[in-house]
Amino acid sequence: MADRRKLTDAEIEQYLAQAPGWSVADGKLRRAFQFGSFVEAFGFMSSVALAAEKMDHHPEWFNVYNRVVIDLNTHDVGGISPLDFELAARINGLAP
Repeated sequence: MADRRKLTDAEIEQYLAQAPGWSVADGKLRRAFQFGSFVEAFGFMSSVALAAEKMDHHPEWFNVYNRVVIDLNTHDVGGISPLDFELAARINGLAP
């Protein structure tokens, strides 16, 4: 089972060093992506949705035209967990 414990601020900083493009905003992991078109952005979101469903860990996200902003947080623990960083790594692998 995936690690769903709440990380300390120091642990989050260590994990962030291995999560290119991600930062912490409002107590969540956040990354913004920009694509060439709405179709490309939507295709990326569909790929992320499939990965998230397999992990049973679903992002909060916002999309306008070619821009997608993703927030990750483990609601069960009330903060950021290793599971969020695992999904962030999978999302980075799906990004162009």
